[in-house]
Amino acid sequence: MALEIERKFLVTNSDYKKGAVRSFYSQGYLSDDPDRIVRVRICDDSAFLTIKSRKNDLERYEFEYPIPLSDAEVLLSLCKKPIVRKYRYTLTYKGFTWQVDEFLDENQGLVIAEIELEDSSQPFEKPHWIGKEVTSDPRYYNANLIRHPYNMWNK
Repeated sequence: MALEIERKFLVTNSDYKKGAVRSFYSQGYLSDDPDRIVRVRICDDSAFLTIKSRKNDLERYEFEYPIPLSDAEVLLSLCKKPIVRKYRYTLTYKGFTWQVDEFLDENQGLVIAEIELEDSSQPFEKPHWIGKEVTSDPRYYNANLIRHPYNMWNK
Protein backbone atom coordinates (compact mmCIF):
# COMPACT_ATOMS: atom_id res chain seq x y z
CA MET A 1 0.00 0.00 0.00
CA ALA A 2 1.39 3.41 -0.97
CA LEU A 3 1.06 6.32 1.42
CA GLU A 4 1.49 9.88 0.12
CA ILE A 5 2.45 12.60 2.59
CA GLU A 6 2.25 15.96 0.88
CA ARG A 7 2.23 19.63 1.85
CA LYS A 8 0.98 22.43 -0.43
CA PHE A 9 1.91 26.11 -0.53
CA LEU A 10 1.04 29.16 -2.56
CA VAL A 11 3.90 30.59 -4.61
CA THR A 12 4.98 34.23 -4.31
CA ASN A 13 7.10 34.67 -7.47
CA SER A 14 8.42 32.82 -10.53
CA ASP A 15 11.97 32.12 -9.28
CA TYR A 16 11.10 28.40 -9.12
CA LYS A 17 11.44 28.26 -12.92
CA LYS A 18 15.23 28.67 -12.76
CA GLY A 19 16.70 25.24 -13.40
CA ALA A 20 13.36 23.42 -13.22
CA VAL A 21 12.13 20.77 -15.64
CA ARG A 22 8.74 21.63 -17.17
CA SER A 23 6.05 19.14 -18.22
CA PHE A 24 2.50 19.57 -19.47
CA TYR A 25 -0.36 17.76 -17.71
CA SER A 26 -3.98 17.12 -18.58
CA GLN A 27 -5.94 15.37 -15.88
CA GLY A 28 -9.52 14.47 -15.29
CA TYR A 29 -11.55 12.80 -12.59
CA LEU A 30 -13.82 9.81 -12.99
CA SER A 31 -14.58 10.17 -9.27
CA ASP A 32 -13.85 13.29 -7.23
CA ASP A 33 -15.24 12.02 -3.92
CA PRO A 34 -12.48 12.81 -1.33
CA ASP A 35 -12.73 9.27 0.00
CA ARG A 36 -12.16 7.67 -3.41
CA ILE A 37 -10.64 9.86 -6.07
CA VAL A 38 -10.02 8.22 -9.45
CA ARG A 39 -7.87 10.34 -11.72
CA VAL A 40 -6.72 9.95 -15.31
CA ARG A 41 -3.56 11.88 -16.13
CA ILE A 42 -1.56 12.48 -19.28
CA CYS A 43 1.91 13.90 -18.76
CA ASP A 44 3.60 14.76 -22.04
CA ASP A 45 3.48 11.33 -23.78
CA SER A 46 2.82 9.11 -20.74
CA ALA A 47 -0.49 8.27 -19.09
CA PHE A 48 -1.57 7.06 -15.65
CA LEU A 49 -4.63 5.96 -13.73
CA THR A 50 -4.48 6.99 -10.06
CA ILE A 51 -6.66 6.04 -7.12
CA LYS A 52 -6.41 8.13 -3.95
CA SER A 53 -8.15 7.90 -0.60
CA ARG A 54 -7.81 10.39 2.23
CA LYS A 55 -6.30 9.22 5.51
CA ASN A 56 -6.00 12.73 7.04
CA ASP A 57 -5.09 16.28 5.89
CA LEU A 58 -1.45 15.38 5.17
CA GLU A 59 -1.63 11.69 4.29
CA ARG A 60 -3.45 9.81 1.54
CA TYR A 61 -3.33 6.32 0.17
CA GLU A 62 -2.22 6.52 -3.45
CA PHE A 63 -2.06 3.84 -6.12
CA GLU A 64 -0.82 4.86 -9.57
CA TYR A 65 -0.60 2.67 -12.66
CA PRO A 66 0.70 3.41 -16.16
CA ILE A 67 -1.90 2.96 -18.89
CA PRO A 68 -1.76 3.25 -22.68
CA LEU A 69 -1.97 6.83 -23.94
CA SER A 70 -4.88 5.93 -26.22
CA ASP A 71 -6.83 4.57 -23.22
CA ALA A 72 -6.12 7.74 -21.24
CA GLU A 73 -7.41 9.93 -24.07
CA VAL A 74 -10.71 8.02 -24.14
CA LEU A 75 -10.97 8.05 -20.33
CA LEU A 76 -10.36 11.83 -20.26
CA SER A 77 -13.35 12.27 -22.56
CA LEU A 78 -15.47 10.46 -19.93
CA CYS A 79 -14.23 12.58 -17.02
CA LYS A 80 -16.06 15.38 -15.27
CA LYS A 81 -15.43 18.77 -16.81
CA PRO A 82 -13.43 20.91 -16.89
CA ILE A 83 -10.26 18.93 -17.48
CA VAL A 84 -7.45 20.33 -15.32
CA ARG A 85 -4.52 21.47 -17.46
CA LYS A 86 -1.28 22.74 -16.03
CA TYR A 87 2.43 23.11 -16.41
CA ARG A 88 4.41 21.33 -13.72
CA TYR A 89 7.90 22.50 -12.83
CA THR A 90 10.04 19.99 -10.94
CA LEU A 91 13.16 21.06 -9.06
CA THR A 92 15.33 20.14 -6.11
CA TYR A 93 15.89 22.47 -3.17
CA LYS A 94 17.97 21.56 -0.10
CA GLY A 95 17.66 17.84 -0.78
CA PHE A 96 13.90 17.79 -1.45
CA THR A 97 11.99 17.59 -4.70
CA TRP A 98 9.45 20.37 -5.18
CA GLN A 99 6.72 20.39 -7.81
CA VAL A 100 5.16 23.68 -8.80
CA ASP A 101 1.91 23.64 -10.76
CA GLU A 102 0.90 26.61 -12.92
CA PHE A 103 -2.75 26.04 -13.76
CA LEU A 104 -4.32 26.97 -17.08
CA ASP A 105 -7.80 27.59 -18.50
CA GLU A 106 -10.46 27.96 -15.77
CA ASN A 107 -7.74 27.84 -13.10
CA GLN A 108 -5.38 30.36 -14.75
CA GLY A 109 -3.48 32.42 -12.17
CA LEU A 110 -3.30 29.67 -9.54
CA VAL A 111 0.25 28.51 -8.75
CA ILE A 112 0.80 25.88 -6.06
CA ALA A 113 4.01 24.22 -4.83
CA GLU A 114 4.00 20.72 -3.35
CA ILE A 115 6.57 18.74 -1.42
CA GLU A 116 6.28 15.05 -0.56
CA LEU A 117 7.68 13.91 2.77
CA GLU A 118 8.56 10.57 4.32
CA ASP A 119 6.57 11.37 7.47
CA SER A 120 4.29 14.23 8.48
CA SER A 121 6.74 15.70 11.01
CA GLN A 122 9.78 15.65 8.71
CA PRO A 123 11.56 19.04 8.75
CA PHE A 124 12.42 20.84 5.51
CA GLU A 125 13.59 24.28 4.45
CA LYS A 126 11.23 26.35 2.32
CA PRO A 127 12.56 28.12 -0.77
CA HIS A 128 12.18 31.93 -0.74
CA TRP A 129 9.36 31.75 -3.30
CA ILE A 130 7.09 29.78 -0.96
CA GLY A 131 4.14 31.60 0.60
CA LYS A 132 1.16 30.57 2.71
CA GLU A 133 0.57 26.88 3.39
CA VAL A 134 -2.73 25.59 1.96
CA THR A 135 -2.39 21.87 2.68
CA SER A 136 -5.58 21.71 4.74
CA ASP A 137 -7.65 24.00 2.49
CA PRO A 138 -9.75 21.77 0.21
CA ARG A 139 -10.22 24.57 -2.35
CA TYR A 140 -6.67 23.87 -3.53
CA TYR A 141 -7.13 20.14 -4.13
CA ASN A 142 -6.89 19.43 -7.85
CA ALA A 143 -10.11 17.39 -7.73
CA ASN A 144 -11.98 20.38 -6.27
CA LEU A 145 -10.79 22.66 -9.07
CA ILE A 146 -13.24 20.97 -11.44
CA ARG A 147 -16.22 21.86 -9.21
CA HIS A 148 -14.95 25.27 -8.16
CA PRO A 149 -12.42 26.59 -10.69
CA TYR A 150 -10.04 29.27 -9.45
CA ASN A 151 -11.43 31.96 -11.80
CA MET A 152 -14.79 31.70 -9.97
CA TRP A 153 -13.37 32.31 -6.49
CA ASN A 154 -13.94 35.59 -4.66
CA LYS A 155 -10.29 36.47 -4.15
